[in-house]
Amino acid sequence: MTKKAATGAARAPRRKDSLSRERIIRAATEMLDSGGERALTLRALTVRLGTGYGAIYHHVADKGDLLAAAADDVITGVLSGVVADADPRAALRRLALDLFDAVDAHPWVGAELSRRPWRPALLDFYESIGRLLDALGVPEEARFDAAGTLVNHVLGVAAQNAANARLLADARDTDRESFLEDAATRWAQVDPERYPFVHAAATRLGEHDDREQFAFGVDVVLAGIAALGRARR
Repeated sequence: MTKKAATGAARAPRRKDSLSRERIIRAATEMLDSGGERALTLRALTVRLGTGYGAIYHHVADKGDLLAAAADDVITGVLSGVVADADPRAALRRLALDLFDAVDAHPWVGAELSRRPWRPALLDFYESIGRLLDALGVPEEARFDAAGTLVNHVLGVAAQNAANARLLADARDTDRESFLEDAATRWAQVDPERYPFVHAAATRLGEHDDREQFAFGVDVVLAGIAALGRARR
């Protein structure tokens, strides 16, 4: 075999159609969803898309830029579901739950948002919350703290869920249900006199729903924001 033939055989077949930034982000998102951040390499991406490094670098600077762009795309999708004329409290709750669902579907997004809180899509998320708080009647002087409290709850849970997903992925021999059952068993074995609440809550730990617990937290935050708004009028 000639050197030219060997080189050609090693290369991935090139796409004949144009490569767009949107196609790159879509492919990267699929790789991230299936294998996490470690699965996304520019080499693997060129093979998947049947293209060369130059075509990728024409649209993104590096892997970090690609991760950020993919996270922006997910958050933009969440924001597109916001209904402008909806009840502001209902819209805030829907926005928070939609982000929870998005991170649940794309666990890598939680970690990415924690690393880059200045990303445009996350700023748009903040802005949407600020406008809804204004529509809800939250006083201007309390709006920043109210928005921060709600966003911190949303992103905190998102980051924790992303960490849990990585932990379970690394374990390989366990799943969420088995992990919680093991934790619940350990909670049930603690001294009930020293840890009465923990001991009693052991059964709830094993069967609780993460989304319902997250929604409860959102409702607590929103109830506190509403009470604060009433108190400062």
